[in-house]
Amino acid sequence: MATTTQSAPAAAAATRHKPFYMDMSVQVFAGMVLGAAIGHFWPHSAEFMSTLGELFIRLIAMFVGLIIFCAVVHGIATVREARRVGRVAIRALIYFEVVTTFALVIGLVTINVLAPGRAAHFDLSALPAHALDTYQHTAQTISAGGFFLNIVPRTAISAFTDGNVLQVVFLSVLFAFGLLAVGERGKPMVDMIEIAKLTVFKIIGYIMWLAPIGAMGAIAATVGKFGIGSLTSLGALVGEFYLTCLLFIVIVLWPIAAWSGISLIGLIRYIRAELLLVIGTSSSESVFPQLVQKLTALGCDESIVGLILPTGYAFNHDGTCLYFAAVSIFLAQATGVDLTLTQQLGLLGILLVTSKGGAGVAGSAIVVLVSTLAATGTVPVAAVGLILGVHRLLSSAFVAVNILGNALATIVIAQWEGAVDRKLLLSGLAGQPAAA
Repeated sequence: MATTTQSAPAAAAATRHKPFYMDMSVQVFAGMVLGAAIGHFWPHSAEFMSTLGELFIRLIAMFVGLIIFCAVVHGIATVREARRVGRVAIRALIYFEVVTTFALVIGLVTINVLAPGRAAHFDLSALPAHALDTYQHTAQTISAGGFFLNIVPRTAISAFTDGNVLQVVFLSVLFAFGLLAVGERGKPMVDMIEIAKLTVFKIIGYIMWLAPIGAMGAIAATVGKFGIGSLTSLGALVGEFYLTCLLFIVIVLWPIAAWSGISLIGLIRYIRAELLLVIGTSSSESVFPQLVQKLTALGCDESIVGLILPTGYAFNHDGTCLYFAAVSIFLAQATGVDLTLTQQLGLLGILLVTSKGGAGVAGSAIVVLVSTLAATGTVPVAAVGLILGVHRLLSSAFVAVNILGNALATIVIAQWEGAVDRKLLLSGLAGQPAAA
C-alpha cells in the first residue's frame, strides 16, 4: 500500500511536461535568432562569435572518437556472435551505397534541369591566387594515399588524434573482435568500457548546456561575414541546393520510412534539437553522442546503434553526395564547361568512391570536391574558389540531411535485425511516453 502511494507523485512528475523554454531545440533556435541579430548589428564581432561556435564543436569533438570506440566495442562484445556482426555490417554498407547513389542521381538531375550556373560567366582569373592552397594540399594527400590505405591508422593513437572517423571505426572493430576471442576473461574490460561510455555521456550532457551559445556564435559569424541577406536571399545555387535536399527527403527518405512503418515527421520532431544544432554549427560531430543516446532510448538495440551509427558517419553521406553532384555541375556550367552525359556519369562513379575517402577530415566536403575535380580533369579545380563564400550555407543543409539519413538508417537496419522495441519506437516517434 505504501509503495503505491509513493509511486503516484513520481508517476505524475514523469508525465509532467517541461516548460517550453527548457526544450533544447527551443534554446538552440533562440540562440540562432540572437546570433543572426548580433551578426547583423555588430558584424565586426564575427571573428569572436566564430570562436564561440568553434569552441563548442571542439568540446564535443574531443570525445567523439572515444564514444565511437566505446559504442562499437561494447556493442560488438555484448553481441558475442561474430557472424551477426558481419551480417549487419554487410547489410549496412549495401544500404548506404544504394541510398548515396540515389542522392548523387537526384543531385545530378536537379542541377541539370534547373541549371543555376548556366547564366553565370565567372572569370577564374579574378579569384585570389592562394584561395585553394590548403584544400589542394589535403586533396593531393587523400588521392595519393588511396582510399583503402586511409582506412588503416598509422598508430592506434593517431586514429583518435587525427579525428578520422573511418580509422576509429576500423580500430574499434578490430579491438572488439579481439575482445570476443578472449571470451569470459574479457568481461571486466567490457564492463570498464561501458562505464567509460556512461561517464563520457554524462560529460556530454554538461557540455550540451552550451549548445545555444555555440549555435549563436556560428550563425553570428556567418551573418557578420556575408550579411543578413545570406539567410534570406541565398542566390540561385543555394536555393537550388535547398530544393534538392527537400526533394531527396521526399523522394528517398520518406518512402524508406513509410516502407519500414516509421513516421519520418515523427523522427524529425524527435531529433529536432540535433537537426537545429547541426544547421547552426555545420558539424555532424556536435550531435553524435546525443544521437547514440536518443536512438538507444527509442528502443534500438545498443549493439546495432554502436555499429551502424559510426559506420554511417563514415560511409552514409546522403547530403554530402547531393552537394558534390550539385556543386560540381554548377561549376562546370558557371565556367562554360559542357559536360556530356557520359562525363557526368563518370563523375558520379568517381564521387561514389571519393565521398567515402574524406570521412573525418576537417572541411572534407571541399577537400573531396577538389580531389574529384582534379581526378576527372574536366572542370578547372580553381573554380572551387567560386563557392567558398556560400559553402557555409550549403553545408548547413547537407549536414542536416546526413544526420537525418543516418538516424533513419540505424532504425531501419535495427528493424531488419529484429533488434528494436517496436512499441517503444512508435511511442517515442509519436512524442508519447512508452507504456509501462
